[in-house]
Amino acid sequence: MLDVINDFLSSRVLIPFVLGLGGYFTIRSGFVQLRYFPHMFGVLRGSWRAGGHHLSSLQALTLSLAGRVGTGNIVGVGIAVSMGGPGAVFWMWMTALLGMSSSFFECTLGQLYKRSDGNGLYRGGPSWYIQHGLNQRWLGLIVAMLMLVTFGFAINGLESHAVSHSLKEAFDLPPLWSGLALSLMLGIVFIGGITRIAAVADLLVPLKVLAYIGVTAYVLVLQFEQVPTMLMTIIRSAFGLDQAFGGLLGSAIIMGVRRGVFSNEAGLGSAPNVASVARVSHPVAQGVVQALSVFIDTFVVCTCTALMILLSGFYTPGFEGDAIALAQNSLAAVVGEWGRIFISMALALFVFTAMLYNYYLGENSLRFMFGEPAKTLIIYRLVVLIMVFRGASEDLSTVLAFADITMTLLALVNLIAMALLFKICLRVLHDYEVQRRSGIKTPVFDSKLFLDLDLDPIAWPPAPTHIE
Repeated sequence: MLDVINDFLSSRVLIPFVLGLGGYFTIRSGFVQLRYFPHMFGVLRGSWRAGGHHLSSLQALTLSLAGRVGTGNIVGVGIAVSMGGPGAVFWMWMTALLGMSSSFFECTLGQLYKRSDGNGLYRGGPSWYIQHGLNQRWLGLIVAMLMLVTFGFAINGLESHAVSHSLKEAFDLPPLWSGLALSLMLGIVFIGGITRIAAVADLLVPLKVLAYIGVTAYVLVLQFEQVPTMLMTIIRSAFGLDQAFGGLLGSAIIMGVRRGVFSNEAGLGSAPNVASVARVSHPVAQGVVQALSVFIDTFVVCTCTALMILLSGFYTPGFEGDAIALAQNSLAAVVGEWGRIFISMALALFVFTAMLYNYYLGENSLRFMFGEPAKTLIIYRLVVLIMVFRGASEDLSTVLAFADITMTLLALVNLIAMALLFKICLRVLHDYEVQRRSGIKTPVFDSKLFLDLDLDPIAWPPAPTHIE
């Protein structure tokens, strides 16, 4: 029954919403994700430090990449390719292109309505902009609960199962031990809160992304002569024009869009929680950075996985099998047996940082519901660690189906809230663009121009503030 509900919600409801509103945001904003693409790198160059105890825009980017670049970039791509053929990759790209616009605006909203927590840090996300932008705290509480259950508990258990399964295949490591090791390492980081999570993400996220891109790029170099042909196969298959994959057109679209949405998380409401912690001069600046995060996740990392699988010679049309094994065997077919070990280690690193991200989403939701609940946070951390330990050795397929449903409901509420607040998004974007056109390299947000909005005067002082 859960699978039937999940298939209906994700295929008939979520996908049209994500694509439809993503397209609407893109057109109304004049294709902001394309116009601002070169500017994304310029914003990052000036965002290395925020000053004081605040997190920088770059740190917020690594936090979001910690969550976006996870099992979906290996397992999710494997599922998409095995069930939808090469054409699924094209539809993942299209989903990401529209998703860059959705992520731009949801993270801009997260920044706009963020609140100072009194400890030198900021809190924000869908619950905050639903309460302060739409004046609907009850709905913000529902979103916080969905976020807590989906990311804090369910997905962490599922991530643990994926990595323990991979380590068992590569090293014959008992899931019990991998689950225990994960729980202990996560517990140490959890104690330090968002500051320690950000520090670990700063260290591990660039490492995992660069190492993975480097190894898959090596595969592409070895198979370079086949790359142009495979890219054409991806495009032709996306429209049913390739004879070998013509029967997979419907599956290519559905699987490409579905796996694309759940990989880059654009519009799902998760990224604004970490985007809001950054200290920036203008809300749009962080929206720009988070759009780049979607690009890196799908156009770079997911494409590396897809080409690695498709060029390996191991994959054949109609492949039926485990997605993790598909990635492991594909890399091993090109570089030798060490490829299986590398995929397992990469997946373990992907999962570890993703779990930190997922944990923070749950913690942020608890703080929205209860303020600064010290005892509740201790209980929450224990439950998360239990889910990680249990998930390592147990098949949580029922939990997966339930998590997909709650994530879909979360995304629907977030997308509707974004649509209702979109005029405000355009006002904020217009303010940013006016300053840039006047020659200001780093636009500064002046809340005096937005007195009709319920903004935090500590997060956004009424007078322009210079950010070092």
